[in-house]
Amino acid sequence: MTAIKHALQRDIFTPNDERLLSIVNVCKAGKKKKNCFLCATVTTERPVQVKVVKVKKSDKGDFYKRQAAWALRDLAVVDAKDAAKENPEFDLHFEKIYKWVASSTAEKNAFISCIWKLNQRYLRKKIDFVNVSSQLLEESVPSGENQSVTGGDEEAVDEYQELNAREEQDIEIMMGGCECAISNAEAFAEKLSRELQVLDGNHLDLAKGHIKALQEGDLASSRGIEACTNAADALLQCMNVALRPGHDLLLAVKQQQQRFSDLREHFARRLASHLNNVFVQQGHDQSSTLAQHSIELTLPNHHPFHRDLLRYAKLMEWLKSTDYGKYEGLTKNYMDYISRLYEREIKDFFEVAKIKMTGTTKESKKFGLHGSSGKLTGSTSSLNKLSVQSSGNRRSQSSSLLDMGNMSASDLDVADRTKFDKIFEQVLSELEPLCLAEQDFIGKLFKLQQHPSVPGMMTEAEDLDGGTLSRQHNSGTPLPVSSEKDMIRQMMIKIFRCIEPELNNLIALGDKIDSFNSLYMLVKMSHHVWTAQNVDPASFLSTTLGNVLVTVKRNFDKCISNQIRQMEEVKISKKSKVGILPFVAEFEEFAGLAESIFKNAERRGDLDKAYTKLIRGVFVNVEKVANESQKTPRDVVMMENFHHIFATLSRLKISCLEAEKKEAKQKYTDHLQSYVIYSLGQPLEKLNHFFEGVEARVAQGIREEEVSYQLAFNKQELRKVIREYPGKEVKKGLDNLYKKVDKHLCEEENLLQVVWHSMQDEFIRQYKHFEGLIARCYPGSGVTMEFTIQDILDYCSSIAQSH
Repeated sequence: MTAIKHALQRDIFTPNDERLLSIVNVCKAGKKKKNCFLCATVTTERPVQVKVVKVKKSDKGDFYKRQAAWALRDLAVVDAKDAAKENPEFDLHFEKIYKWVASSTAEKNAFISCIWKLNQRYLRKKIDFVNVSSQLLEESVPSGENQSVTGGDEEAVDEYQELNAREEQDIEIMMGGCECAISNAEAFAEKLSRELQVLDGNHLDLAKGHIKALQEGDLASSRGIEACTNAADALLQCMNVALRPGHDLLLAVKQQQQRFSDLREHFARRLASHLNNVFVQQGHDQSSTLAQHSIELTLPNHHPFHRDLLRYAKLMEWLKSTDYGKYEGLTKNYMDYISRLYEREIKDFFEVAKIKMTGTTKESKKFGLHGSSGKLTGSTSSLNKLSVQSSGNRRSQSSSLLDMGNMSASDLDVADRTKFDKIFEQVLSELEPLCLAEQDFIGKLFKLQQHPSVPGMMTEAEDLDGGTLSRQHNSGTPLPVSSEKDMIRQMMIKIFRCIEPELNNLIALGDKIDSFNSLYMLVKMSHHVWTAQNVDPASFLSTTLGNVLVTVKRNFDKCISNQIRQMEEVKISKKSKVGILPFVAEFEEFAGLAESIFKNAERRGDLDKAYTKLIRGVFVNVEKVANESQKTPRDVVMMENFHHIFATLSRLKISCLEAEKKEAKQKYTDHLQSYVIYSLGQPLEKLNHFFEGVEARVAQGIREEEVSYQLAFNKQELRKVIREYPGKEVKKGLDNLYKKVDKHLCEEENLLQVVWHSMQDEFIRQYKHFEGLIARCYPGSGVTMEFTIQDILDYCSSIAQSH
């Protein structure tokens, strides 16, 4: 909202000589229409006009436009609907009733409070406030000033004075140069009159009140400043009068011009000295408020300082046009002083942020924080290589993705990350209005927003670092710069030179605490860069945040690379089963966290690229671990881990990983089937060998119904083999198989019953195959298996329940 308010002031209200005091984002009650803004404004010229202005985006959405305006004096009733409960609805009663719904109750309350204060200050007729909390209706009493009026226009009293010797000599010279001075006194008087009219006709006379204001006018009070401003403007007009040819040779004109020049020089010195003192005094007053911010994550408000100094804006403009050297000196002194003030405030602010991130001041020492600069001096220990442990104690191991050296995975939870996210957002939210307010202020005070290209004061970028300002030529012409926007940006760089390193230090700390913090920082920083660029792509704020965003993106990429590297370094335990690999579980954690953080984020493309790299690393290293596994069969490692990956991708619905989700499912299915076939093998081994021989005879060309005539495969041999597999022995074999599978599989993935059911189906398939061969090769023999399919189902169910 700060950026929007700044843009509206610049684009809509400043051109109309209006000042935006309050803003609320609203839509019409009961209607689904695009949102608009209601703005409370006052004119900058007297008499002050107070208005409520409706502003909305253009149909194309590329700029804001003024849609309607109402005078505050026409407002009869403000109805807040409910004084006790939070309610975003409110009505404004002008000639007709306008019903609005604010985007938040806080915005609505702030807007109503502003309307009430404007009513108290500017209107005789009082507006009726209905259903409004009494806390919002606080009397706004403007701070009074004991001001004395100094200067102004005063009528001079004409008194007769005798001519002095110099004046008598001048008259004689004038009379000697005029032939008619003696013979025609009337013509001589007319000539003198014409020359005197030169002084009056060309406005070379300055009122005594203006002279007094310039010499000793009070530069500390509003009225004194106004008188001095008027006098300075009048002096400038007198000095810029266009003279006719030859008039500049008149002694009276020369004397008056010299007098004006002396006045200008004297007042310029007095003004520059006073403003330098104001810079220093205001700074002392500002420093006295720092203590209250030492325990809060807020930056001091410079609005009172700006408000007081902006009273001198017109005088600053006068100084800029009349004595650029002193104007230049003031800009340098302001930058030198205010940069030190901001540096103290910002470093203290970042120190509080670091302490809040790490918990306590004592903990901050653990991370190597020294002094207000917050430099990270502690060394990061090397990341530990993982050993894959049993599934029961896997989470107790140091996480490959979360092991940041000084902190273990158990120290990091959702609450910690949420706290970090709020602190980082608060830091950026405090810096943004601070920079925008200062940029707007120096533009107004030093008059750097009037023309697209004007003289400047910086010779080159190095001037800022060295503190050397360009010098004025003898002619008084300042050295040029490309534009006033560049001049503002250069001043902002000098004033806020500590912001970028402090942000980088904070980012380094956040990354040290938990590398996953780079996700939060990437999203938050990207959003603030996007907001700043919408206001002014070339501004100091936009450029600085853009530079810091590069660092954040680099940390994010490093986080992804470290995860992949640690996947490759994973080691397998030879004594316990593998289960779900740590990096598979941690990919699930990463993806779940990332999806919640990057929801509707501007930098979604960066996350999708990271996903692609990570999932490829997961796939490759799952297969690598499976191939190296000795305790757990390769098919089990593949089956369990790809089942986990497929479940994760199905739950999170990550659109850029749809192909990988299908691949994971296919790998899980293939290795499940492979494991079932391999583990089940041939439970009826002798019977299987018997029928393999039967199938071989058929393949050699013997008809199926004639196989029973073969000596080795007659009915008696078949019955003999079948008797070796009674139901009791079959159940015993299945029970041993279940125990074997149970030892291979981990409890975490819970695939035992899935595998067991698949083995049951495979066993039944083999049983049906044998039954089919008996029916075709031994028709009418009456030979059958000693157990049925139902027996198999009962055996499998009983075994599963018993375990």
